[in-house]
Amino acid sequence: MNLTISGHHLDVSPALREYVLTKLDRVTRHFDQVVDINVLLSVEKLKEKERRQKAEVTLHVKGKDIFVEHSHEDLYAAIDQLMDKLDRQVMRHKDKLQDHHHLAPKRMDATL
Repeated sequence: MNLTISGHHLDVSPALREYVLTKLDRVTRHFDQVVDINVLLSVEKLKEKERRQKAEVTLHVKGKDIFVEHSHEDLYAAIDQLMDKLDRQVMRHKDKLQDHHHLAPKRMDATL
């Protein structure tokens, strides 16, 4: 798994990097077929004051790219809410991969 954490108009401190890594552990615990993760943390200078801190994640899994972004006045809160969104999307993708919406012929005979 390739992981890239970068900052736009901000320096990514080791504490911030560690915080993102601990939050990403939850996503990789639910779904381990992640190929590539790009995290972009930025400060928007032209936006309104409440929504200046922005976090974006592009997660590449086999066959699909998942993109999530969230803005908040606090960067740590933006990361928290971003990871909640990302976790929901990853779980939905995992359910779609596993659910085939039909019963196997062996199981249909057993239910009749």
